[in-house]
Amino acid sequence: MIGVRAAIGMLLATLAVGLSGCGRDMSDLEAYIAEVNARPGGRIEPLPVIRPYEAFAYNAFDVRSPFVPDAPVQDARSGGRDGLRPDSSRNREYLEQFPLDTLEMVGTLTQEGAYYGLVQTGDTLVHRVTVGNYLGQNDGRIIAIDETEIRVVEIIPDGIGGYIERSATIGLGEN
Repeated sequence: MIGVRAAIGMLLATLAVGLSGCGRDMSDLEAYIAEVNARPGGRIEPLPVIRPYEAFAYNAFDVRSPFVPDAPVQDARSGGRDGLRPDSSRNREYLEQFPLDTLEMVGTLTQEGAYYGLVQTGDTLVHRVTVGNYLGQNDGRIIAIDETEIRVVEIIPDGIGGYIERSATIGLGEN
């Protein structure tokens, strides 16, 4: 019983000491607040003058649009109707579904007098290719194969409605 009374007494004493700190003199805080309230208010700067929006009237309807290329330039670059274009009627080959930079040359092979390049796809399958085969997603046609690389010519859009040829290589063990 004495232990419980002593614990309650200690609790009450601790509580009394804790609450006694809340009744301090706050005259210095009240003096600071009074001094801040006595200061003159600051001046608010006026808002900047906002000029009204001036609409622009476009009157150059009889001039060529800057977003359309000149007709002579477009015909010269695209070659017109008989110019360079991908052959849309050609059957696609298996390696044309892979981007060119994901293909890797892993070697060469000579078989019955024919020379082949060995190309590995991302799924680790090795494919035999020869000059004239197509690969890559830009109508890339193989034009040469040697011990260290496969040279390809791709047909890519030129950005103004035509097509241009671009050379590319797949080197031995590049990836």
